[in-house]
Amino acid sequence: MKPLPLYTTEHGKAYLADALDFMPTMPDSSVSLIFTSPPYALHFKKEYGNVNQGDYIAWFLKFARHYHRLLRDDGSFVLDIGGAWKPGQPTRSLYHFELLIALCREVGFHLAQEFFWYNPGKLPSPAEWVTVRKIRVKDAVECVWWLSKTPWPKANNQQVLNEYSPDMKRLLEKGYRAKVRPSGHIITKKFKDRGGSIPSNIFICGNNDANGHYMERCNAEGIKPHPARFPHQLPSFFVRFLTDPGDLVLDPFAGSNTTGQVCEQESRKWIAIERDEGYLKASQFRFEPDAPAMVAGGPIEGHEREEGPIREEGGSTPVV
Repeated sequence: MKPLPLYTTEHGKAYLADALDFMPTMPDSSVSLIFTSPPYALHFKKEYGNVNQGDYIAWFLKFARHYHRLLRDDGSFVLDIGGAWKPGQPTRSLYHFELLIALCREVGFHLAQEFFWYNPGKLPSPAEWVTVRKIRVKDAVECVWWLSKTPWPKANNQQVLNEYSPDMKRLLEKGYRAKVRPSGHIITKKFKDRGGSIPSNIFICGNNDANGHYMERCNAEGIKPHPARFPHQLPSFFVRFLTDPGDLVLDPFAGSNTTGQVCEQESRKWIAIERDEGYLKASQFRFEPDAPAMVAGGPIEGHEREEGPIREEGGSTPVV
């Protein structure tokens, strides 16, 4: 039986459960977008739980097979996942690339496009190689895999246009002479204002939640917040890019439920699954009447840069 939600909102429901137990209660082809950031295969254990590199792919594929069943044919699965270092040596693990290949070859997903999240405020790590021996540079980029059930997922880049740069605005105002660029690209007379620029596949954003409503309420209530929250720009972009109002979005590693908050604001139905009761209870602060709306975000520059951990690695799901 499907458990009762810990809390509900106008558009969504948050469940205290293990996703592997909960997802079998959901019907086939019922979800338009699965957006999540699971615990990474980090060398050092985190309080929210993470799986070692050797077991990670087999562990994650148990979830992924459910994702494939739950998605509509035009649905998407977006996975935010960071890399890791091999224990005891200054070389990188390939686990997240091996996971991507397994998701496509073993589960049947298609790689629609790769995205990359650059965090300018990321702290230098690992300290042994970066700040002590000084033989590596800090790792400030995470991978965001956009996967789909079929080669033709629903998507519309007109829903995530960026504001034109000042130079582009001046160019549109003055006009542009049709010509061939040195690269061979042909600029025609059809070059005109189309409401904004098409975004790239790189997110540039830091931690703009350090002093937000969620953190303020956790501090006021003496509750420890989720220690690794991702910025709302990530789910905001993909929710607008890949879904329409009324579509259902699932986050099976909800953590502090940033995904649900974004969906609530964008009038998408949502289901959040989190197995840590403390994290899920605290996530209700995001839906209080006085919680401010979040500004829609995407792969753009110019967000506030702050130091500290900012990604939401989801719930504390242990090795199954």
